[in-house]
Amino acid sequence: MRKTKTVTNFAFVFLALVVLPQTVRPARAEADPYPAMAPLAEYLMPQDAEVALARSAAPASIADGATVMVMGRQGYTTAVQGTNGFLCYVERSWAKPTDDSEFWNPKLRSPNCFNQAAAISVAQVYLRKTQLVLAGKSKAEIDQGIKAALDSGELPALQPGGMCYMMSKQQYLDDQVKSWHPHLMFYAAGDVAKSWGANLDGSPLIAANDAEARVTIFMVVVHHWSDGTPAPN
Repeated sequence: MRKTKTVTNFAFVFLALVVLPQTVRPARAEADPYPAMAPLAEYLMPQDAEVALARSAAPASIADGATVMVMGRQGYTTAVQGTNGFLCYVERSWAKPTDDSEFWNPKLRSPNCFNQAAAISVAQVYLRKTQLVLAGKSKAEIDQGIKAALDSGELPALQPGGMCYMMSKQQYLDDQVKSWHPHLMFYAAGDVAKSWGANLDGSPLIAANDAEARVTIFMVVVHHWSDGTPAPN
């Protein structure tokens, strides 16, 4: 029962922070804690530490064979070339939608490890957002840039079977939920949470629609961090 309540609470927090319209968040909008991008150095990490953090997204049996990308001043580059089709990297705060109050929070570090279907599709949206961020674009320009790239096909459509591991004990997802729980994410095109029975009483499936990336993200909580240690209930 406690776990169900915790998951339900996170679903509410996640949806409120990430996907609900700005009109339901007037208090936070008026007191935006991160109104502008911090100095770039605050978002960067030493490369070895970033590789280790990125790999912590998934169990070693997956992450050890994955390609690992790290962020530098010019964007993400490949630090380790993998062999199993997975892609691991550490997302920064602009992985969130542009209307999120923590879009510029320099503390966020979200290790992700995508399977091949997600690596060649949904992961590319974030990598393009990073290019726009580092080019000094405004939130509105970032939003329009992603829309244009999706409309033109420059960014690929979501591939079937896309999923991602987020099982790092070191993840910092935002100032409210911080590390939360280890979980898996599955992607489906469009806004399809209802057809999966997500976010309903008794359902273990959490969903959030990312309108900018044009996908629904389904989350399933797991019981252990990627290093095998038990996660909180």
